Amino acid sequence: MVAPEKHEIEFPSVVDRAYHEYKRHRKVADIMSREVAITTPQVSMADAAKVMGDRRIGSLIVVQYGTPIAIVTERDLLSKVLAGGMDPDETTVRDVMSYPLIKICPDLEIREAARTMIKKKGRLAVFECGLLCGIITASDLIREMPEAPETSLVVDDFMTKEVVTVPGDETIEEVARLMGKKRIGSVIVIQNGKPFGIFTERDLLSTLLAMGRSLDVPAGEVCSPGLVTAPAGISIHEAARFMATNHIRRLPLMKKKKIAGIITARDLVEAYAK
Repeated sequence: MVAPEKHEIEFPSVVDRAYHEYKRHRKVADIMSREVAITTPQVSMADAAKVMGDRRIGSLIVVQYGTPIAIVTERDLLSKVLAGGMDPDETTVRDVMSYPLIKICPDLEIREAARTMIKKKGRLAVFECGLLCGIITASDLIREMPEAPETSLVVDDFMTKEVVTVPGDETIEEVARLMGKKRIGSVIVIQNGKPFGIFTERDLLSTLLAMGRSLDVPAGEVCSPGLVTAPAGISIHEAARFMATNHIRRLPLMKKKKIAGIITARDLVEAYAK
C-alpha cells in the first residue's frame, strides 16, 4: 500500500523573515546615489541638459560659492523652457531652478523618505553634518521597495488612466512642448493605428539634446520601440520589481490587449508612502 502524500505548509524561514524585516527598515544611506552631479546658476540650460543627457540622469544640484542651493531637473527643461518657448541656449539654470533644496538625513528610513518626497514634490538631497553626501530619486526608492502589506496594493488604484499618445510623424519639438504643458514625462507613440513605442523626457536629453541633434525629427524615429508592458491588477511591489529589472521608470498596463493606463516610479512611491 502506497503511503498518502504529505502536503506540507512552507513557512518563511527565520532568515527570510529577518531579511524582509531588514528591508522594511533600511535607511536612506543604504540606497542613495552618492555621486551627485552639480552645476552652477550661470550655466545655460542647453549645457545643463547636455550634462544630464550624457550621464543619463534627471537632475543636477546647483552650487553657488561652494554651497548647494537648488536643483534643476529634466522636468524644468520641459515645462519651463521648451513648453514656455524659451531658448535653452539663452536660458540659464538660475532662471528655472527649484529652491530651496529638500533636505533629509542619511539615517532616515526609506518609507519616511518616500513620504517626504511625495509631500515636498521633488528629489531629495541628503545632507550629513551640513554637507551634501547623496541624492534620492523615485527610481532609487522603487529599486529597494520591500515586500510588505503596504506594497500589496494594486497598481490600478494609482495608475494614470488617460494615456497621452502622439502620431509617429509628430516632430519631437511639438511632442516636447506637449509634454511640458501637460507636465508629463512620456507619451506613447502610435504608428499605423497601434502603439509602437514610448518617448520620454530622458530620451529627449540623452538621444537628442546631449547629441546636439535637431528636435525637428519625427517621434517614430527616435522613440524607444517595442513597449515593455505589464498586466493591470498586479501589486505595486510587482510593478516596482518589474520596472527595476527592466531599467524603466514608466510602465504601460494592459487589460484585454489594450493599454488601460500607465504607472510611473513616482506613482509607486506615492502608493508606498501612504
